[in-house]
Amino acid sequence: MTWNRIARRIRVPLGFIFTAFYLWLARPTPAFLAFSLILVVPGLLLRACASGYVKKNAELTVTGPYAFTRNPLYLGSMLIAFGFALAARSLWIALALAILFAAIYIPVIRSEEAYLRNAFPGFDAYAAIVPPLLPRLTPAAAPGAERGSFSSQLYRKHREYNALVGAGCVYAALILKLALLR
Repeated sequence: MTWNRIARRIRVPLGFIFTAFYLWLARPTPAFLAFSLILVVPGLLLRACASGYVKKNAELTVTGPYAFTRNPLYLGSMLIAFGFALAARSLWIALALAILFAAIYIPVIRSEEAYLRNAFPGFDAYAAIVPPLLPRLTPAAAPGAERGSFSSQLYRKHREYNALVGAGCVYAALILKLALLR
């Protein structure tokens, strides 16, 4: 089994394990909890928006957030994760996140892009004008792209509301930890 396949399979369970490690090391303060919202809220919004555009395995999505970055869901996840690292006030957590994201998401992105390249003839043209992770400042007009729009039905289908629920649970745990540390 290749690392790409292993990374795809372990990324979600590893997230739960990391959350336990995170909550153990976190040393939140009210100010850092508030500052973390600067990253967490945009990350949640980006994931929510992207999930309402993407039609997984059915078509190449090149509009909405996908006109700025090829991987808005992963970018949103990174914003959320590093927002929580800020809330935790732990350099170790931030360092562990950076290593985990590199070890897990680089191979996953490569694997997914290999699939997209084979499944959708327009992927190479799209990839030539839209960066893999850090977004463009202006939306790209992918060749032959139709104007897409957000679909709340897709948002619900992809169960993206779970990211909001998860973030709420982490904030609740941090607030509880903060209260117990006082």
